[in-house]
Amino acid sequence: EFRRVLFRSQDPAVLEALARTVLGGVLDSDRDRGTELVATLRAFLDGGGRWQDTADALHVHINTLRHRMKRVEELTGRSLASTADRVDLFLALRALS
Repeated sequence: EFRRVLFRSQDPAVLEALARTVLGGVLDSDRDRGTELVATLRAFLDGGGRWQDTADALHVHINTLRHRMKRVEELTGRSLASTADRVDLFLALRALS
């Protein structure tokens, strides 16, 4: 798989910096406020951006999911409506793994 090869070839410090640059505010919110934004974002992207399916998988109301994802957008400065921004978020999440 392309992304695995790409990530294996990178310095772990570079990957951590990428993740921190894109997801820093989200990571801080999860740590400081006990939010579950990283897990929610991961579920949303892994689920193909399907709102109801993601809400069902997370056992939350769809409005809760929408609120969380709006918060992710605010903290990252990225839009889930943008494919390029979704790719940035996806790659940053993978860099965390």
